[in-house]
Amino acid sequence: MFDAVVIGLGSMIGAGIFAALAPAADVAGSGLLPGLALAAVVAYCNATSSARLAARYPQSGGTYVYGRERLGDFWGYLAGWGFVVGKTASCAAMALTVGSYVWPGQAHAVAVGAVVALTAVNYLGVQKAAWLNRTIVAVVLVVLATVVTACLTSGTADTARLDVGADATFGGVLQAAGLLFFAFAGYARIATLGEEVRDPARTIPRAIPLALGITLVVYAAVAVASLVVLGSNGLGRATAPLAEAVKAAGVPGLVPLVRFGAAVAATGSLLALILGVSRTTLAMARDRHLPRALAAVHPRFHVPHRAELTVGAVVAALAAVTDVRGAIGFSSFGVLSYYAIANASAWTLTSVEGRPPRAVPALGLAGCMLLAFSLPIASVTSGATVLAIGAAAYAVRRALTTRRDRDLSRCGD
Repeated sequence: MFDAVVIGLGSMIGAGIFAALAPAADVAGSGLLPGLALAAVVAYCNATSSARLAARYPQSGGTYVYGRERLGDFWGYLAGWGFVVGKTASCAAMALTVGSYVWPGQAHAVAVGAVVALTAVNYLGVQKAAWLNRTIVAVVLVVLATVVTACLTSGTADTARLDVGADATFGGVLQAAGLLFFAFAGYARIATLGEEVRDPARTIPRAIPLALGITLVVYAAVAVASLVVLGSNGLGRATAPLAEAVKAAGVPGLVPLVRFGAAVAATGSLLALILGVSRTTLAMARDRHLPRALAAVHPRFHVPHRAELTVGAVVAALAAVTDVRGAIGFSSFGVLSYYAIANASAWTLTSVEGRPPRAVPALGLAGCMLLAFSLPIASVTSGATVLAIGAAAYAVRRALTTRRDRDLSRCGD
């Protein structure tokens, strides 16, 4: 369970602190903290629904499997499609974050190198990835604790800058929550490891809420510490918010440490993201929604090696040509759609099957839809278009399969 929790932490902490905090402050203003709370509520509902489903279906694939088993083949496929496409974009965003902190002038080249290196780590087996992730999470937590302490003990800290809700709008809070939800989505990595953890029926339901709770505490501490020295306006304008925060706190000597922590955190996120996308790809390939060759499992390392290599190649190509901000909103829409299907699936569980209280999946489903359509219009448009393309591809494949089966039946007659 410890390694499963660390994989979730490696996904969430890196993405949220160093990629989503400043954009969320920019759209929400003093409503940043309410936006964080709203994102946490929706994430909790999603985590609870996912945990109950994972205990029932401890298989690689996450909501792809849950949707297929509870709602039907199409909904499982749509969840898997949204996850693979959206999280592939997230992988590219995290790789570019690594590059921008390590060597800003060569961010794309560093990003591609990071993808190649971490794909190799995952190829050698999840146990090795878990050990590396454990080290990454420890380093990042130490860096964040240092930043929080420096800001909260600074002579420039002023709690009046928290002034929650003074200039916030409802739409801004919703949009901030949607952006911050991008950072909470790491617990999906745990659910997609159903075939690779010990005693999944016991481990996964405990690991998911534990990882989420730890992440929420870290997010809240860092958000408060940054706000008391920068205010919501300063935080929203910052390109490197935690570096700006320690400067404002009067300890510029910590800036290199923050840059190092950001690079390590993004590396941890990328490591776990590639792991999760390849496992969902494996599950979809087994059901022939993706090429069957991607379902192969390595006889020695016991990982879906062809899926790992394919995902790594696609992410490397995207990291060479895309930018970070464009990928984040697109990914958020896909992830929220994915969890909407997870909550709908959890609603169908019976009490004997471990169904959560009815309010949990209902609130989670409504929250996912609300946050998804509160994102910037470009993210909503591109995300909805990609989901529609996936649905059309499914319909075509289904029609061709039905025609082939009918022709074979006639030949048999």
